[in-house]
Amino acid sequence: MAYAITAGCCADASCVSVCPVDCIHPTPGEPGFGTTEMLYVDPEACIDCGACADACPVSAVKPVDVLRADEQVFARLNAEHYEGRVPQPAATLLHLDEVAPATDRPLSIAVVGTGPAAGYTARTLLTTTDARVTVLDRAAQPGGLVRTGVAPDHLDTKRLADLFAWTWRHPRLRLHQGVEVGRDVDHQELLRHHDAVVYGTGAPAERLLGVPGEHLDGVHGAPQVVGWYNGDPEVDVAAVLPRDGRAVVVGTGNVALDVARVLLGGPALLEGTQAPEGVRRALAAADVREVVVLGRRGPATAAFTRPELLRMPAGIEVAVARDAAVQAEIDAAPRGTVAAQLRELPVADLDWSAQPPPGRRLVLAFDRAVEAVEGDTAVEAVRVVSTSGAAAPVSLPASLLVRSTGRRGVPVPGLPFDEASGVVPHEGGRVVDPVTGEPVPGAYVVGWAKRGARGGIGANRACAQETVATLLGDARAGLLPEPVADVRAFDRALRSRVEPGGRRRLALLA
Repeated sequence: MAYAITAGCCADASCVSVCPVDCIHPTPGEPGFGTTEMLYVDPEACIDCGACADACPVSAVKPVDVLRADEQVFARLNAEHYEGRVPQPAATLLHLDEVAPATDRPLSIAVVGTGPAAGYTARTLLTTTDARVTVLDRAAQPGGLVRTGVAPDHLDTKRLADLFAWTWRHPRLRLHQGVEVGRDVDHQELLRHHDAVVYGTGAPAERLLGVPGEHLDGVHGAPQVVGWYNGDPEVDVAAVLPRDGRAVVVGTGNVALDVARVLLGGPALLEGTQAPEGVRRALAAADVREVVVLGRRGPATAAFTRPELLRMPAGIEVAVARDAAVQAEIDAAPRGTVAAQLRELPVADLDWSAQPPPGRRLVLAFDRAVEAVEGDTAVEAVRVVSTSGAAAPVSLPASLLVRSTGRRGVPVPGLPFDEASGVVPHEGGRVVDPVTGEPVPGAYVVGWAKRGARGGIGANRACAQETVATLLGDARAGLLPEPVADVRAFDRALRSRVEPGGRRRLALLA
């Protein structure tokens, strides 16, 4: 009885670190780790010890013989990953206790953010050093995108929040919610009270389409829609109002499929989740029969993962829009790729001039882009062009348009920023001045602010370990600036200007 990794894999490599026979790949340091859609168990090498299942924070590792009918495909996907695979040398996982800083006092570290990257950073510092950690987050509740960015029906993935629950309650950690760097406190003030600051601020900005009509009612960014069905307090429950007919989602990532699944699945999909009642009522009142997912390029570049595609509930037809060039690319796709999996889907004749037919259908339309959004005050149609030039522009009747075109970082006050890549310039997590190439003393970065908006939740674990290792190495070398005041003084100063819950008493002090 071998084990298999199933849908919901967070790829944080917790399973890799406990496997006694190195049968789970890719591992940290191997090609594909951090960008792969999931990790895989080698069924021939697995010794059925179950250590991986015990270590998995999202319960994605299961014995093959107990897989449900809808999960059995993952036994095949795990086995296929090892067909023809060239064995790699066993990975050496990073042990941070080997680089613990030699200082005469505990370090004091500030971590900005409470998303997965910041959470892994704080957890690593607490478990491998005697550091005192101050965590600041602009939101009123910790969790970042685990709380507001994961689809509500992905209950196992949302359990990752439990992984960090003890972190926020740790006696060596102070948690300040409703505090924003640049508004309530600045970088220099943080450094006056801490040896170093680690920024895990994510990639909060979305990429716009830049087309006429993008301002119309019914056009939303995926962050707003995802926040809406997750009950993000910063998104009004009436902000998104799905209507009858067709919705168009631009982008081919997992979030695009999440949005499509929620719109088509309706309130039944959200049973037993924490989705707000107002969201369920809005979905019940709307009759969204078809969601068209537009991809600017071909199926080989589709960013969604096979596990995400397999999560589409029964009763929702998934099809590929008819296009000869797209079909040729799918037929030629190498086995094991997302594009090859599309060979199993039916081909749909999309009527670009009419409302959608009865039933529930998700249509993947590749080599398509939005040229304009049409309507007087609200979306009535989406003008779509062929990026390959193989077809004339058409107006697709629709009542909702969702941009799921990616996210990018924003400048952190007091730190350098690369506008082209949308990240903070760094070397191994150590912030550097791009003009001089010199380190910015005491400043570090982790997560999407460090590497761009790519990689799943689990990729942040290795990313955080790298940044913490760099920070601790700098501490050993005496490269960290020494704070001139302690964290208690910082706490008092912060309480004097920010009330619990984030309400500000005073403006930022100079």
